[in-house]
Amino acid sequence: MHITRLAALISLSAALAACGETSSLQVSDGTGPRPELPPPNKTLLPTVNIAPAVGWPEGAKPVAAPGTQVAVFARELHHPRWLYVLPNGDVLVAETDAPPKPDDSKGIKGWIAKKVMSRAGSGVPSPNRITLLRDKDGDGVAETRSMFLSNLNSPFGMVLVGDDLYVADTDQLLHFKYAQGASSITTPGDKIVDLPGGTINHHWTKNVIASQDGKKLYVTVGSNSNVAENGLEAEKGRAAIWEVDPLTHQQRIFASGLRNPNGLAWEPRTGALWTAVNERDEIGSDLVPDYITSVKDGAFYGWPFSYYGQHVDERVSPPNPELVAKAIAPDYAVGPHTASLGLAFAEANALPAPFTDGAFIGQHGSWNRKPHSGYKVLFVPFADGKPSGSPVDLLTGFLDKDENAMGRPVGVVVDHRGGVLVADDVGNRIWRVTAVKQ
Repeated sequence: MHITRLAALISLSAALAACGETSSLQVSDGTGPRPELPPPNKTLLPTVNIAPAVGWPEGAKPVAAPGTQVAVFARELHHPRWLYVLPNGDVLVAETDAPPKPDDSKGIKGWIAKKVMSRAGSGVPSPNRITLLRDKDGDGVAETRSMFLSNLNSPFGMVLVGDDLYVADTDQLLHFKYAQGASSITTPGDKIVDLPGGTINHHWTKNVIASQDGKKLYVTVGSNSNVAENGLEAEKGRAAIWEVDPLTHQQRIFASGLRNPNGLAWEPRTGALWTAVNERDEIGSDLVPDYITSVKDGAFYGWPFSYYGQHVDERVSPPNPELVAKAIAPDYAVGPHTASLGLAFAEANALPAPFTDGAFIGQHGSWNRKPHSGYKVLFVPFADGKPSGSPVDLLTGFLDKDENAMGRPVGVVVDHRGGVLVADDVGNRIWRVTAVKQ
């Protein structure tokens, strides 16, 4: 690269790091069933506040809540993002990153996005595999690992129904036959349905879970933009949760207007489907809160035309007041720009109170907020199937004193002995949280 252009890019990078605005509210103000929603604060350039990825120094680890402790379940993984526990206790981990998407946010916004991903520890070629971790002696550490599935295309969600394993690649839902105790699958997968992908593929992660009777699958599909700046045609089938029949291969939109849903889980008391959703960026450090919500069949949650119910986003053209009038406000905000991805209910976990009834949320952390938000595993207490009370931190300490990211939590699951597993795609580890032994 010509030295003059290199110097210009360095200067621009420094300017971007200093540009934008600063939060006037606390993260807690944008948390709970009725978050504070100040007026939008759109700046010429977006607020860019990246926590550079540095990894964990030797011997360092996150800070666990009182009464709990954290240890490494597996280390030296390659960008572990999502987790699934098999019936025999084996743990599947999707080692994955974004696929090539050459048409995603070209120009200055594209340059900013790539710089954000690179400094935050992403944007490298995807490993495209699922690894199996086995803790045979039950000591809380995976002694063995094996290549369970390879040659995938940015895989993310996984779910087993009987001996049928479903994997959500970035552009298709695949089916594999699984034998209990198997450490690998070598037969090719069968395609159930195509999923929206393409050369933009802005939010590329696709998650999947099964209905409680196993007859239907639910798949998350994020939007192809921040607020439909690529046109509404590019959003066809996106910003939604799909319902898929694995036998007939038919699908329908179960719920829509969800900018980037990731975590999916069934609330154990009511049986309701819940999701964790990343809301929109670039209208201020205090907007818009990410959230968890129960998902109603046929419901519309606002994106891109409105946020948090019927708060109109003036950036979207043409507007759609009729659809805004139908928008449902989510159940519970979990802070602006926290990038809340993982979602697991506390059923069958062995942690002490207050972590006995509620939802664990993996918060990957902000880039569009000053100061940072997220970078933790949050717990939202529930009562009678609904959020109840203030959230509690389960794991913190992912940022060092200089605001560098030693780790970034993503997927969370409860394992067969009641521990909480957390995928850390910057630390390249799986952490395990357990109760302190008395």
